[in-house]
Order: sequence, then structure tokens, then C-alpha cells
Amino acid sequence: MITVKQISSKRDKKKFFKFIIDLYKGNPHACCNLYADEFAEFDPKTNDAFRFADCKMFLAYKDGKIAGRIAGIWHRGVNEKFGYKQLRFTRFDVIDDFEVTKALFNELFKWAKELGMTEIIGPMSFSDLNEEGMLIDGFDKDSNYIEIYNYPYYVEHMEKLGAYKVVDWNCYVINPPTEVPERMKKLSDAVMKRYGYEILDVAYYLKHDKKKLKAYIMQALDVLDEAFEKLYGTSPINEKQKKREMDTILTVLIPELATVVLKDDKVVAYGLCIPSMKEVMQKGKGHIFPGGIMPYMKAMKHPEVADMLSMAIAPEHNNRGISAIIICHCLEGVINLGIKKLEAGPELEENHHIQNLWKSFEAELAKKARCWGLKVE
Repeated sequence: MITVKQISSKRDKKKFFKFIIDLYKGNPHACCNLYADEFAEFDPKTNDAFRFADCKMFLAYKDGKIAGRIAGIWHRGVNEKFGYKQLRFTRFDVIDDFEVTKALFNELFKWAKELGMTEIIGPMSFSDLNEEGMLIDGFDKDSNYIEIYNYPYYVEHMEKLGAYKVVDWNCYVINPPTEVPERMKKLSDAVMKRYGYEILDVAYYLKHDKKKLKAYIMQALDVLDEAFEKLYGTSPINEKQKKREMDTILTVLIPELATVVLKDDKVVAYGLCIPSMKEVMQKGKGHIFPGGIMPYMKAMKHPEVADMLSMAIAPEHNNRGISAIIICHCLEGVINLGIKKLEAGPELEENHHIQNLWKSFEAELAKKARCWGLKVE
């Protein structure tokens, strides 16, 4: 017997967040989220996205045991921005039982009809700062902290529901070179000289003036907001959301892996890599302390794999070659730290500009993720 329960209590939310850890126990590729991050994300007092979004969370039980979970997000901000009538789904995880999947989505269909929505899409969360897209290829590859890992049967379940492709994201794995290509160095130097760009000394500010560094990070997030404005499903992120993201960045910031480009002391572009947190999350089971503390210290001091968290360029500085500055500087840090592998975050498949950058390197299209759509009738 399958039953579905809408949840809101802290006790039930713990079960909701723990389910994914139990489901993927022993899987070497899965990377769960931090409990603290998940509680913050679904707390209206912490996540300011709740000012323009509503959320419902559900747990499915089969024969008295938790068998699945899902959350629905009515994102009024995005709907108003693009003229959509969509309900999002996120944090969908389930045992290999299609009846459980159907029962979970039935709750979202009910809510969507009540709201007058015509489509359910996902997995997508509150903002583009969160992981999005269901894995459809590359199940034998490691996931990173900004990707969703899922078993292959999830795809079968979605197809049985009648889901269709909305957009896909490509995920690349890059083997860094042993030295920065000379052509890229020359291009980076030429662009900096021509336009008067400078690179922020992140290490100095992290050690001597963290307040000023935070101000630069907030500017970088402004650039992200502006650069991503027209991408699928994005919505503006406000100051409170940016401050949360800034705090997260500071916990995983390695100066050699952060490139902030300035023009007249104003951030105009940035690129950020972080050490892989997969082993930290696996050992800590959703916590850094106590189980994840040693892997965390190892990752911060001697990272072997780095995740390319994000890169953004202010629109008025596009088409100037500024991406060469970011990649050149990041590569220098990667090489100096002895990092063996770079994991690029999900990139929309039509984002040919960023994907063309990887043609200069030993890069593999390792994974694909999908945003599904379901008609509400």
C-alpha cells in the first residue's frame, strides 16, 4: 500500500533530507547535499525566495517505509518574468517502483490544477544557484556538489509519466594541461592591456581584508545575476539570497581557484572553481562535522578534483576575450595545486560559446541532465 503525506515539521524534513542518503548508500558516484544547506533552502525565514515562491513537500510511504520524496515550487517570480504557468518539481527521489513515482506526481498535478498551472517542469529549484536537471546519461560518472545524481530507472519512470524534454544540460570533464598554453597567455595579456582589466588578489583580501573581499563577491554575484538573466528558468536573486551564496562560497574558497576581473575597481567578470566535496558529503553523510571534517581538510589543502562552480561576464564586456583571462588564471591555479581533473558544471546544450572553450583542452562530454515537462490536463 502506498500513501503520500505532505510534510512541514522539522522532524519530517529530517526524514525528507535523509532519504537520499539512505537511497544512495554505497553508491560511489552520488553526492548528497549538506543538511544545513537543505534546511536553509526550505526555510521561509532563511530563504528569501519564499517572498515570490511557494513550496509543498511530500513523502511517500510503501508498507510503512519511506519510498520516495518530492517538493513542488510555485515560482511566481519566474512565471511572471516569462509569462509561464508552470509548477516546478525538485528533490525528487524514489525507489524503483513506478507506482510510488505516480503517487508523488499526482500530488503535484492536484496542486498545479488548483493554481491554474498548465505545466510541471523539473527538476528545478528556487534559483539557478541550485542544482537542476535529472541525469539521463553518465550514470557511471561521479557527480559533484552542483549536480543531481540519480539512478537510470528515474528516466524510465519519467517516460512512463509521459514526460518530454524541455532543455538539456551538458556536463564536461576536463583533464588540465601541464602548463597554460602560450597562445592563451598571450591572448589574456593582450585583452588585459587593451581594456585595462586587472585581476583581484583574492589571497591578499582573504587574509587581510575579508570585509572588502565580501563586497567583491557580492559584486560578482550581481554580475552572475545580470549575465544569466535570459537563461532558461532563471530569476533575479536578491541581496539576502546573494549573502547566503557568499557565505557558502567562503567555506570552500581556495584563492588560487578564484579569478575576479576588475575594471576601475569594479567586478566585471569572474570564474570560480572549488575543491570537490563528493568525498566530504559521502563520509559526512550530509554533514561536515564529525565524519566529513578530515575529507574537508584534505580537499581544501590538497585538492585532486575541482568543480567549476560558475563563470559570468557582465554583458557590456562580452566579446572582448575576457574568458581567456579567467581560464588562463584558473588554469595557473589548477596546475600549481596539482589538480588532476576539472568537473565543469551543467551547461545548457545550446550554450555553444562556453562549450567551444573546451575544444582547446582534453575534454569529455561525460554526463547529460534534463529538465522534463509534464502537461497538466
